[in-house]
Amino acid sequence: MPDSSPDVCALIERIAKSLVDTPDDVFVELFDDGVIELEVAENDVGKVIGRQGRTARALRTLLNAAGCRARKRYQLEIIE
Repeated sequence: MPDSSPDVCALIERIAKSLVDTPDDVFVELFDDGVIELEVAENDVGKVIGRQGRTARALRTLLNAAGCRARKRYQLEIIE
């Protein structure tokens, strides 16, 4: 099975860029242990997290679904 890690990073990056006001400040980095760091501008953190964390929870759900297909476990960390 091909490595789907770049696809997962591209998915998170594309979704995050559509949510924020400054898409040029969105950076996604994947580490070897399956941790994906999503870095956004300080004033856009609330948009990525959402009300009561609903948007962040939805992003993590997408990561879990993608991870099940790739038989990997991903963890999302949002950084300002």
